[in-house]
Amino acid sequence: MTPRQAELLDAAIETIGTIGLRGLTHRAVDDAAGLAHGSTSNHFRSRDALLIGVAERFVERERAAFEAIARTEVVVTPEDLGRTIGRFAIASTRENRSLTLARYSLLVEAAMRPTLQQTMREGGADVNAWALQWLRAVRSPHPERDWVVLANFVTGLVLHELAHPTDDFDPTPRITELIDILVEEP
Repeated sequence: MTPRQAELLDAAIETIGTIGLRGLTHRAVDDAAGLAHGSTSNHFRSRDALLIGVAERFVERERAAFEAIARTEVVVTPEDLGRTIGRFAIASTRENRSLTLARYSLLVEAAMRPTLQQTMREGGADVNAWALQWLRAVRSPHPERDWVVLANFVTGLVLHELAHPTDDFDPTPRITELIDILVEEP
């Protein structure tokens, strides 16, 4: 990916995150990037090509956002894991809000476009690997099962916060409570 393509795709992600997927046009991306009309179509000839590029760039950016948090944390206890995932959830609704809204839009679009499904699935593999490692560190008896439960729970919390924003969003206690339940020995 060239620097210009990355610039255009970042503008496309911002467009999706602020006005929705229906507003994603070549012209809207040109305007968001502050470039001459035709710039986006020179790099991404069709809407499908643009969507695939957006999904690939989204994966890069979300992975980087997750790793920026993940690399600063040492996860040994359920509380550590709850705090780490809580930080990611908060960042997803604040400084990475547009990126997160783009994620949800892309996930819905992927339901109808197998190419996007594959890109999104592959992109989640690194995040899943971190999470499984952490769940093993906190002694989850079923890390693969627990990650699915935890990921879906956090997805719901983040989606709800995006739809109904609050000033004091901190899901850390709820996430930690769920982790405690998941790792509890029967």
